[in-house]
Amino acid sequence: MTDTIVQTFHPLDPLGEDEFRRAAAIVRRDRGVDERWRFTSIELAEPDKQQLAAYDAAGTMPDRQAIVVCLHRDSNSTYKATVSLTGDVVLTWTHLPGVQPNFTVDEWDECDRAMRTHPDVIAALARRGVTDLDTVFMDVWTYGDILIPDRYQGRRLGWTDTWVRSPGGENIYAQHLRGFHCIVDMNSMELLEIEEGDPIDLPEVMAEYRPEVVPAQLRDSSTRPPLKPLDITQSEGPSFTIEGNRLEWQNWSLRVGFNYREGMTLHTVRYNDHGTVRPIAHRMSFAEMAVPYRDHCPDHYRRTAFDIGEWGIGFMTTSLELGCDCLGEIRYLDAVLHNTKGEPYTIRNAICIHEEDNAVLWKHVEHGGTADVRRMRRLTVSSHMTVANYEYLVYWRFYQDGNIECEVRATGLMVTTALREGEEHPHGILVDNRTYAPIHQHFLTARLDLDIDGSGNTVYATETETEPIGPDNPYGLSLRQKNTPLRTEEEGKQDFNWETQRAWKVVNENVTNGLGTHPSYKLVPGAAFPHMFDPASPIFRRAEAIAHTVWVTPNHPDERWPSGEFVNQSGPSLGLPEWTAANRSIENTDVVVWYTFGIHHIPRPEEWPIMPVDVCSFWLKPAGFFDRNPALDVQPTPPAACHHHN
Repeated sequence: MTDTIVQTFHPLDPLGEDEFRRAAAIVRRDRGVDERWRFTSIELAEPDKQQLAAYDAAGTMPDRQAIVVCLHRDSNSTYKATVSLTGDVVLTWTHLPGVQPNFTVDEWDECDRAMRTHPDVIAALARRGVTDLDTVFMDVWTYGDILIPDRYQGRRLGWTDTWVRSPGGENIYAQHLRGFHCIVDMNSMELLEIEEGDPIDLPEVMAEYRPEVVPAQLRDSSTRPPLKPLDITQSEGPSFTIEGNRLEWQNWSLRVGFNYREGMTLHTVRYNDHGTVRPIAHRMSFAEMAVPYRDHCPDHYRRTAFDIGEWGIGFMTTSLELGCDCLGEIRYLDAVLHNTKGEPYTIRNAICIHEEDNAVLWKHVEHGGTADVRRMRRLTVSSHMTVANYEYLVYWRFYQDGNIECEVRATGLMVTTALREGEEHPHGILVDNRTYAPIHQHFLTARLDLDIDGSGNTVYATETETEPIGPDNPYGLSLRQKNTPLRTEEEGKQDFNWETQRAWKVVNENVTNGLGTHPSYKLVPGAAFPHMFDPASPIFRRAEAIAHTVWVTPNHPDERWPSGEFVNQSGPSLGLPEWTAANRSIENTDVVVWYTFGIHHIPRPEEWPIMPVDVCSFWLKPAGFFDRNPALDVQPTPPAACHHHN
């Protein structure tokens, strides 16, 4: 069940359709942007904390502004504008020499069409035995600066994979045409070069997952009985409320945002602690996702995707109208984006909001049989992205005991490559007949602008130490906790340590709780793994955010992107390594914590032809933020809802 949400206006609300139109129209009018340009990105210029404080205190509305990035295709020139929607004027217009903005969905589609109709490509495919162009798909990828051939320097460059459907099949990623790649000028869609590779007979594979095209012998041999109904109902509706983009539930309040690059964003996360509304986070989002394929062969050495910086996962967000993605009493938020002409479009049901039962919250059975049990309810805010062959499902979950969980699930279709009979495949795993999937990694970097009881915070590394055996510890039993303040950006470069169970606390030392200690939230790491790159690798140097599990920086409005603002065709050491070279103070200030986690993906045959979800997550947990269990006041479940056998 869903309801339409009544919209109200707040300075953090994402741009609406009319605002996208106006921003593009103002730039066209004032800067002569015509059909030879692309609008690669338009997003809200978010007001800063001081402006938001003025709005909260007195209703003072800040100037409504948009950031617009335009690409002139004929000159391959990038310009960045600040547009006042309130004042109907371009405030700044800056040429950015040597910069390539993000690729767009329009370019992705246009490149596929242009290559599949190009006579040279058609002829080359025919030489490989592929003549039915309706079975062919050209999947365009970006280049890193170091990999661009000298002869193509100065161009907006893409390269394509070529995929072929199996006979009678529907999976466009069924078979990779090994070695066959097109090099394309993305501004003109000019074919610059065809890499034809060495011909190889395509192996017969079972690459289908949709029931109607899965071979009959596999369907008919299934022994899985159908499931009985599992009905999730809330007869009185959900326990949360939404007003515009503001969400409230069980002492929590927050705002949900959205933009082309990060997709869903969360703002002004607060907790009502017995009448005192306490800030926890100003803004939380994913700032980068780097996916290097760890195979140096000609098909994969260029395959390192920066899905957020090079493309934008907002553009990849899919409507949750298209499947059974959420269950129960659901509310949705739409998202508005734009094409490269600056024309807006709406993703219906882009964000799902619902409650979930999550088993027991707390319980104790007293001697004699008296039992107290509270079931756990959690609020889930989610969105899903289809990034070419992969799906990423993002869930932010809020719990009644003050915990926040961030979970990402990866599913979809793995990249595969055909093998010759008896050929070795040391950098991948065999998943079908003469077909392997290369080893790869998914690194996600979360940007956590935490404000624990205010913006003056210090981050501590917290570790468990073993106390040596001695007179005070004769049995070698005692453990103690070591908390080390991180004072500078250099100290803020931190790595996960399993042996000491290292975690990190964001502490407000200007406030004292009821126990006489300082309130904090603890980043409990999950899905942390080493990058496994040689530090000299040019691929690694474009993604140095993955060098450490955690970075801590002072909050700065221009420091949003851990691998640089313009990642497409970028060079080394941008973003976090560039900023932190100044080694600024991070003590008792407005800090940002950057956390990198993800999936070290060693493919399995069980993930072919479609991958069951692989799950990774981390937690933010109160650690002295409350004086005691904040969920003592959770009401028991009514007896009528509990099922007991006699």
